Amino acid sequence: MFFKQTQTPGLGCFSYILGCPAAGVMAVVDPRRDIGEYLDFAASEGMRLTHIFETHVHADHVSGAQELRAMTGAGIYIHESAGAGYDHVAITAGDVFTLGAARIEVLHTPGHTPNSVSLLVSDLVRSDRPQMVLTGDLLFVGDVGRPDLPGELILDEQVRNLHHSLHVVLGGLPDSLEVYPAHGQGSLCGRGMSSKNMSTLGYERLANPMLQHKSLESFKAALLSALPVRPRSFSAIIAMNLEGAPLLGRCPAEQMLPPEGFAALMEQGAVVIDTRDAASFGGAHIPGSLNIGFERQMANWVGMAVPPGSEILLVVEGRERFEAMRTELQRIGYDAILGWLSGGLSSWILSGRAVASLAQVSVHELRQALDSPAATLIDVRTPAEWQAGHIAQAVHRPLAEIIERGVDFCLEGPVSVVCGSGYRSNIVGSLLKAGGCVQVRSVAGGMLAWTRSGYPVVA
Repeated sequence: MFFKQTQTPGLGCFSYILGCPAAGVMAVVDPRRDIGEYLDFAASEGMRLTHIFETHVHADHVSGAQELRAMTGAGIYIHESAGAGYDHVAITAGDVFTLGAARIEVLHTPGHTPNSVSLLVSDLVRSDRPQMVLTGDLLFVGDVGRPDLPGELILDEQVRNLHHSLHVVLGGLPDSLEVYPAHGQGSLCGRGMSSKNMSTLGYERLANPMLQHKSLESFKAALLSALPVRPRSFSAIIAMNLEGAPLLGRCPAEQMLPPEGFAALMEQGAVVIDTRDAASFGGAHIPGSLNIGFERQMANWVGMAVPPGSEILLVVEGRERFEAMRTELQRIGYDAILGWLSGGLSSWILSGRAVASLAQVSVHELRQALDSPAATLIDVRTPAEWQAGHIAQAVHRPLAEIIERGVDFCLEGPVSVVCGSGYRSNIVGSLLKAGGCVQVRSVAGGMLAWTRSGYPVVA
């Protein structure tokens, strides 16, 4: 049996390739939208893609199932309760698929979504007993899937289903089973995931804190105590995956735009994302642009800050960065990418157009400024980060809350913004500037620099 885990950087997504080179057939589980890696593996191993399995309707990324089917003719297999609006094969608990030496059995494991499945996989060359379980978003390494994404109306039912799937459906399976989840560290589909990419069922029963709650009441209290933020993009991604994502060939073609063309599209309402680092953006940027740097987990922050369906313009450092950014955005359903600024910000400046800046203040300057009673410091980290330690004079306004409620709170005076390392504070700072705040400063290095400088925090 052939088996390979593949990872999508930034989103914490895992997909799987499994099959039988001897029989010349293979399957892909939970594919990402850019499918080149799967096609390359099929060609290099001499296998034909025949099955595409979805463990559930994904909320955090656009599935590559439509792309793969268009390229290979493989069938898409998803649980009968998913309500998928595209051609597919409905699967249910107990269904078995054999691809040469690879045997796949379907388990219905609702809880993260009502349509979630896990896949028991056996390597028939070695044994007819299962070797591994692909758990989708049911069980992660160090955590379990969040139950709230399908909506508040069925949340209690989802919690009960999740508890039942973990303790009853998986309960009779042996400790020796390898666990391969659909997500790892960095994903917003869970909260305390390990950096390890796989585990065993026995070790998760021993060390996963969520599996220590045997009673439903205890499990529910722990599960709902600190759910991760839900990016505004999730609902749009769910709808796209239910309908069947449009093929990437139908997305707008690249445009390398001169300043005048770039400015004209801005005037028509396009959102400008500047992907440069915080210091570069702080020095000079296009007025109204958002600074979401091209770094790890960038896609999650775009999903929070940019409304789904937005037309997007990019300020990037050359064509290679544009192509990488376009791929990242398409993975989360932002397909209306109108183009990028030819020549970068320098061409904008040399065209004589206005620029803005976002002051970058050191933690030492911040410490001095906090002696003034007029100083306002906004901490935009998560509640868990805030509770672990914060600056005494700070006001807590999480990034998600600022995005949801707007920026009126800072219009009457200067404000400094702090986060963990300076990345999110620049996102918020650029949002505040775009919303009309004039006196905004981003704390360079964030709380990491503050604590390493020896300055005090309170819990």
